[in-house]
Amino acid sequence: MWKQRAQRAAIVVAAVLAVVTAIAVWLWRDRPSLENIDWAPPVIAAASATDSVTATWLGVTTLLFDDGETQLLIDGFFSRPTLNDVIFDRSVSNDAATINYALDEYRMRRLAAIIPAHSHFDHAMDVGAIANRTSASVLGSESTLQIARGAGVPDDQTSLVEPGKPYEFGRFVVTMLPSSHASLGWRGSVVFPGNIDAPLAPPQPVSAFREGGSYTIVIAHPQGTTVVQGSAGMPGKSLADVPADVIMLGVGGLESLGFAYAERYWQSFVTATGAQSVYPIHFDDFTRPFGETVVSARFLGDFERTAQWFETLRDRWDTDVQLFVPEFGQPIAIYAQPVAESAESGVSSSAESD
Repeated sequence: MWKQRAQRAAIVVAAVLAVVTAIAVWLWRDRPSLENIDWAPPVIAAASATDSVTATWLGVTTLLFDDGETQLLIDGFFSRPTLNDVIFDRSVSNDAATINYALDEYRMRRLAAIIPAHSHFDHAMDVGAIANRTSASVLGSESTLQIARGAGVPDDQTSLVEPGKPYEFGRFVVTMLPSSHASLGWRGSVVFPGNIDAPLAPPQPVSAFREGGSYTIVIAHPQGTTVVQGSAGMPGKSLADVPADVIMLGVGGLESLGFAYAERYWQSFVTATGAQSVYPIHFDDFTRPFGETVVSARFLGDFERTAQWFETLRDRWDTDVQLFVPEFGQPIAIYAQPVAESAESGVSSSAESD
């Protein structure tokens, strides 16, 4: 009798596992499409242009800013742990070949600083490896500096950020303001919270890359100002005194937090700063190889719905704002975008009329 019961139990368990696996696979493969987001493409800088500030999105929240003289790298995440590495928290190392390729392909030969928004692996995993291949300084939290130390970066090549202090790199002035990380973990927690308290030498599991405090990054230049928010968390204080032209908004998991939260998020960054252009970032699957842009699974935060919300919020609060989806590896002339047509007046700018 007990053998029959054991066999039945085994069959039930196997059936349940099969169903759960099938559902998990379906959820992972169910992804929004960028083709369904009907936004105008941003102006791509000509290869010969040297007089405009460009921002090149390199996946997740890695952004290369360049004014022809100085380059800044926000985050710096080229190594891509696989899905199994993340799920099973396996130890991972920096991908030397991919890092070398990225530095060469995107001509990072004038890199002055590497500036992570926080210290999670998908933001700061490669800061030390990049710093060791360049003369760039690492500017960040104590946790970020522990990642750099673990890679052997000299102390004189690192700077512990002082929130609110302006840092000059060529004609760029960078100010990092305290922020929060989006609460996307279990029961509204932050994934991998806490600090990194000792040098973090690779290989390490992804869970070892603790948040270490998050920042809103303000990048000012004579041509304009850009605010980068790496996580969909709220700013630590009002940004009403931080006028900006461009906002790069992290949207990872934003849809899962609800429309009311997204509205506060929009108002806190776009409405408060008076920005004219908004670019979502952190909408792609960070377990895919570098250069492969695939939107994150829908159950993690539906990017199509987020885009629809942004259109609604633009029309409700900031009718002159332009919405753009960055294209991987394409240098955007961020302060040379056409002025939006007003939803109220219906009058187009001269740039759109020509």
